[in-house]
Amino acid sequence: MQSASPDDLAVAFRSIPRRLREAQGEAPHELTSNPTAEMHGLLAEAGRLLGTNDDPSALADAVTAVHADAWDEAVLERLQQIALDLGRLLRHISALGEGRS
Repeated sequence: MQSASPDDLAVAFRSIPRRLREAQGEAPHELTSNPTAEMHGLLAEAGRLLGTNDDPSALADAVTAVHADAWDEAVLERLQQIALDLGRLLRHISALGEGRS
């Protein structure tokens, strides 16, 4: 995702709720609360960058609303990093749930 297009970012943000549900599975809240809180912090940062809230659908809509040649490169790069970090956290949450016996 290092050079993800804005459309790729929109898809990534829009898929967060489903991917989080799948990653959490039956894992207890206390096991996944820290990485989930970190995810919410990243979503909030993305919302601030895009002038919206931390709702993944609102983030995706905000990304698609920016014209392709109107992107601030620093903002786009930070959003790409946030998307990578969200993916890392989702994999971590999934591994926590799978590690239970």
